[in-house]
Amino acid sequence: MTALLTATLTLAACAGGTPPPKGGDPTDVQAAAPGKATCPATSQSQNRAGAEATNGIRGRSDLPPVRANMLLAEVAAQHACDMAKRGRMTHVGSTTTGPGPRVKARGYAPMLTAENIAAGPFDLPRVLGEWNNSQGHLRNILIPQVRDYGIGQAIAADGKTRFWAAVYAAPRN
Repeated sequence: MTALLTATLTLAACAGGTPPPKGGDPTDVQAAAPGKATCPATSQSQNRAGAEATNGIRGRSDLPPVRANMLLAEVAAQHACDMAKRGRMTHVGSTTTGPGPRVKARGYAPMLTAENIAAGPFDLPRVLGEWNNSQGHLRNILIPQVRDYGIGQAIAADGKTRFWAAVYAAPRN
């Protein structure tokens, strides 16, 4: 039962600026078998819904709202797809070390980046709720400087395990 619970409720948070320790990502979890993943694009309405949920939490702490940013949603979706293909929930991508390099490669000039990830049978409301009830994830959601937000998902080869990535960023001024 404990192994099943762990497999279905796998979450991790990463704040930008700190590369993963030597040897990789301490939150790296094999959550599904590697294989062909289904990688849908994030819709504007999904990205807006994620930003609105994030702003609900930020508002309770008197923090400014985030903007739904489709470039960050694309970056998040690409990372979710990469995780789903590998079956691994990790902040380290196949070719990148974290969210900062991924957003920079797409032309976003960040002052800071952070990322929340999850793997399991989560739909959008559930994954947002899980992150909102987790101290590590809340730390990313409540970074005062964050202004932009994007979310993405992908489904692993098993057709059940959904990988999520949310990117929080502040542009360099």
